[in-house]
Amino acid sequence: MVRQPVVFSEESKCKVRILVADDHRDIRELVENMLESNFEVVGTVDNGKALVETALRLQPDVIITDISMPILSGIEAAKQLKESGSPAKVVFLTVHSDRDFVRACLDAGASGYLVKLRMATDLLPAIREALAGRIFLSPTCDHQN
Repeated sequence: MVRQPVVFSEESKCKVRILVADDHRDIRELVENMLESNFEVVGTVDNGKALVETALRLQPDVIITDISMPILSGIEAAKQLKESGSPAKVVFLTVHSDRDFVRACLDAGASGYLVKLRMATDLLPAIREALAGRIFLSPTCDHQN
């Protein structure tokens, strides 16, 4: 197995800090396990309200979030973070692949949008693209006009 190099933040030369938000514990744990060798997972949360509060407190570099979560959706949480001036890059990880969700997430400030079925192949590239200031969309997303 080829290991990917550890990703460091250019500003701090420290491991990139990631916050994971999903209402399913199994998904949070899977994402955390996928990322722990390359990134520092600073926290996991299970709803949108906790996402906003934790992101503002911990100041992660990247947020991996689901769309459909209790209390506050991932989209609404991303909007609140954007309005608060949070510099975190937001990457959506979701089961939804239709263009309305893609557009809503991009409008909320998303740097990435990937479907859970492609998590194994798309998660690391999505994070790297977000950190580089580019937008990543899973190839299966219906993002055409």
